[in-house]
Amino acid sequence: MFSNGQLIFAGLFVIAFIIIMIFSYRKDIKLHQKYYKGSIYVLVGFIVFILILFLIKSRLNH
Repeated sequence: MFSNGQLIFAGLFVIAFIIIMIFSYRKDIKLHQKYYKGSIYVLVGFIVFILILFLIKSRLNH
């Protein structure tokens, strides 16, 4: 399906992307704490909403 070169590139890209995201987050951590205090509740709500959709889908399929 994918060649070895494509798989290696994808792996290196994912690793580099994660490293860059960690450095960017650490650089802006003070701003995140100041401006995004309640954002964890939005994330939890979104995850709960997705779980409810999956539960409804699994109930309707059986």
